[in-house]
Amino acid sequence: MSVYAPPQGKVCYIHTDPDLIVIDKPAELLSVPGRGPEKADCAISRVQADHPEALTVHRLDMSTSGLLVFARSKEAQRRLAIQFEKGVIAKSYIADVWDRPVPGSGTIDLPLGQDWPNRPRQKVDPDAGKPSQTQYETIGTHDHGARLALTPLTGRTHQLRLHLAAIGHPILGDDIYAHADALAAASRLHLHATRLELIHPSSNDRLRFESACPF
Repeated sequence: MSVYAPPQGKVCYIHTDPDLIVIDKPAELLSVPGRGPEKADCAISRVQADHPEALTVHRLDMSTSGLLVFARSKEAQRRLAIQFEKGVIAKSYIADVWDRPVPGSGTIDLPLGQDWPNRPRQKVDPDAGKPSQTQYETIGTHDHGARLALTPLTGRTHQLRLHLAAIGHPILGDDIYAHADALAAASRLHLHATRLELIHPSSNDRLRFESACPF
């Protein structure tokens, strides 16, 4: 098992106001504490060092970088959570994948569920899996395959990583679902949460945040 060694440095704040905080989470930093004191350092603990009232709203995989939202009150947390549950919040990701999907755009519709004997892996489960959909669009190419814009229509664990692996186009650097060549093609998981749109919990204004892809 690899040792948890999160990147050091200050939190990169994208936005702060009396109700919410948006940061640009680096790859290999947990969103929330893991098991054991060695995994106490995480995005929420770093934000709480500056803003003790900060509360978790959603998560990104440890190896995924990009936009992560925190609430600054229980009421803001509740309102933002409802937006996530109802699909009001729009999220977009950038991923580099192995080979080039044909067709170059489409929707992956595969039910996903826990792979209990192999946790934390998930699996495609036609019988007991939860409905899961991901839209993808090819926006570029590279030596190993294609760069995709991804829009998750549902929010299952490892959804983007597993959906792409399941159609034969694993994300480069994915240490859970990629085959050996795709894993070796990148030094980190090439998945970045690049855009996020939400309704402000107090003003009801629609806000849009963006983060440049770091790979």
